[in-house]
Amino acid sequence: MKIGLDIMGGDFAPQATVLGAIAAFKMLAADQKLVLIGDKDIAVSILQENNFSPDNFEYVHTTEVIGMGEHPTKAIVQKPNSSIAIGFKLLKEGELQAFSSAGNSGAMLVGAMFSIKAIPGVLRPAITSIVPRLKGSLGMLVDVGANADCKPEFLPQFGALGSLFAQYVYHIENPRVALMNIGEEEEKGNILCQAAYPLMKESKLINFVGNIEGRDAFEDCADVIVCDGFTGNVILKLAESFYDVCVQRNIKDPFFDMFNYEQYGGSPILGVNAPVVVGHGISSPEAIKNMVLLSKNMVESTLVEKIKLAFQ
Repeated sequence: MKIGLDIMGGDFAPQATVLGAIAAFKMLAADQKLVLIGDKDIAVSILQENNFSPDNFEYVHTTEVIGMGEHPTKAIVQKPNSSIAIGFKLLKEGELQAFSSAGNSGAMLVGAMFSIKAIPGVLRPAITSIVPRLKGSLGMLVDVGANADCKPEFLPQFGALGSLFAQYVYHIENPRVALMNIGEEEEKGNILCQAAYPLMKESKLINFVGNIEGRDAFEDCADVIVCDGFTGNVILKLAESFYDVCVQRNIKDPFFDMFNYEQYGGSPILGVNAPVVVGHGISSPEAIKNMVLLSKNMVESTLVEKIKLAFQ
């Protein structure tokens, strides 16, 4: 297995990404290799400063980077030698089994759609994120930003993608899928939710349990929470702020500690033809390590093949 890591992506790259690669290496098996994509000279220098042998990694050298503020589509086309573009090229050619980056998230989504493409039958790939729950378990939130505007038929598919991810990567049996709404009753919500509800109810790919409200997000009401990407991104960013507020106010609480993004590493793009994980722009070495390990788990679970089978 070869996992590609963009060492140029992220606010604290390449220092944080290379240190994260060192931490990940210590947890990988002998036949699991990390391929560092970016400036090899800088990477080797950081490794030597930390008394770590550069021979432990493979390298694909490039100094071109897609900046956080660049237009994703233009950047992917105009910068074919960027670390993100090269990562997707290698993934498409089968030289890598997974690719992850804490760089420009829009470029990661565009790169995935243009290179490895969506799995046949998947109308729109979606990004998922972890939702901590009060009793200590974890749920999934889909979509959290890939599709700000959605058609009703997208949402049952988001539920199926999230359900397969929950089942095969997080080992949640028969995941319960719910629709985020402003009320529990079937007729509640905006036009999107009202139209999506019967489609989700009829879907044979999910264990649909109905609507939930925002106040239920951290309860044990569902294992997969489905919403459009605009709503999901607002929920995600608000949830992340809980941990930041606790840190700023010196509050220690085990539940709010679970909102620390570092523990989960990144957000997978579900519904494309290979494992792709997008990390937080402010990723620390710990977050990079966990992003790599999540990529490994996705490969080992053969999640992509299971999604292909479900959507045939």
